[in-house]
Amino acid sequence: MRDVNEVMKDLARKRPVFHSEADFQHALAWQIHEAGLDPRVRLERPVEWPRPPERIYLDLWLPGSKVAMELKYRTRRLEHWHEGELFALRDQSAQDTGRYDFLKDVQRLEQLSASKLPDVQAGYAIILTNDPLYWETPPPSGKPTNDAEFRIHEGRTIKETMDWSAIKEREDPICLKSSYPLRWREYSDPGDRAYRRFRYLAIQVGCPTTFD
Repeated sequence: MRDVNEVMKDLARKRPVFHSEADFQHALAWQIHEAGLDPRVRLERPVEWPRPPERIYLDLWLPGSKVAMELKYRTRRLEHWHEGELFALRDQSAQDTGRYDFLKDVQRLEQLSASKLPDVQAGYAIILTNDPLYWETPPPSGKPTNDAEFRIHEGRTIKETMDWSAIKEREDPICLKSSYPLRWREYSDPGDRAYRRFRYLAIQVGCPTTFD
């Protein structure tokens, strides 16, 4: 039995950095496969979502444990060589929409695990980043920001309904049924340049807490 943090720790030893979110997605799937946690792990697994009727795609799906995983990889500019391979990460910025999209994953996983669909009984939302603006506590400010309710920094607990001033394509509030204390974990710290430190936040939705 293995939990998601042990899987991430093993992955970090092999892959301290990724080119893209898709690269992270494939590497994590391969780690799960190699470790024998679920050899049938699937990427971009379609699920028929009944309300409203539509087809959605899960980043990773573990059929043995019926676990869905949604992944985010947010980067600041960094160039790093690893085992003869250059990783040139771009500066994505837009932390407000990055936080919203991650919490949208949590909401989706809650809905899926509660929907009685036979394919999904639990889920993990994971965000991996070298951008400290995601995990650092924001400094006090007299003027609230659009995404104040969506902050996911270390030590915060997210719960219930989060809303903000309308932003194109992200006007809908995030509504969660459970509360989640946020604990960021170290992933890797390659090289000696700015933004070399990677951390991740993993939110578990439903059960089980481990992979079979």
